[in-house]
Amino acid sequence: MEKQAGAYMRFLNLVHALRGLPSFIAMDATEERLMNQLAVLWHEGRKVPVLEAMKMSPDASPTTVHRRLKTLRKKGLIDLLPDETDNRIRYIVPTAETDRYFSEMGQCLSNALDPVKV
Repeated sequence: MEKQAGAYMRFLNLVHALRGLPSFIAMDATEERLMNQLAVLWHEGRKVPVLEAMKMSPDASPTTVHRRLKTLRKKGLIDLLPDETDNRIRYIVPTAETDRYFSEMGQCLSNALDPVKV
């Protein structure tokens, strides 16, 4: 148990340091949760319509989620692509910034699990 707790504490410290960098895109807790939920769906190869994303967070209203999607888009973390047959449907897709964000978070996790690298 001690080993896992230590790894988790190292991960939290590394993420905290990463968030302090000027190049790191700041997100509030709702945006971060939304990005994590989207990442799981993207990893599964799913296309995520805006309407589906608005219903994903049980602790946030659809209006709040929609506002956060707009701010994530302004920050360059997501983009919206129209459906090929129905222009009313927009899919949320990751960007290069999204890849960079999750890569940096993954690097924090790797470093926390192998403290010799840090």
